[in-house]
Amino acid sequence: MQVFETTRTVTQDDIDHLNHVNNIQYLQWIQGLARAHWESVSSPKQRQDNVWVVMRHEIDYKAPAFVNEALHLKTYVSKCEGVISVREVEILNAKTGKLLVKSKTKWCMTDPKTKRPKRIPENLLSIFN
Repeated sequence: MQVFETTRTVTQDDIDHLNHVNNIQYLQWIQGLARAHWESVSSPKQRQDNVWVVMRHEIDYKAPAFVNEALHLKTYVSKCEGVISVREVEILNAKTGKLLVKSKTKWCMTDPKTKRPKRIPENLLSIFN
């Protein structure tokens, strides 16, 4: 299992009316992290020939994050078979290590021309295992 990690600092634009990170912002970070991981391990040709689409998000909000806090984001693929991939994300407070958000996203591999599901190619399966 290959883990992809990055950090970010919460900005005022991430904050909602309750003065903590908005749940929609977490969803954007989860999707952006998945995209960054995919782009870091795949070739331009692989990205041209294969497109991931979301089928389902499960997000557990464990604790809030506030403006100027440093966050540690990590993701990995826990399952990859057929046309389906399951990606897990953890977002932690970088200073304390406290888990703030945990998510699982079910992705489907699609053919960019037909927009239909397609089996995940063998050369991609090896990237995530």
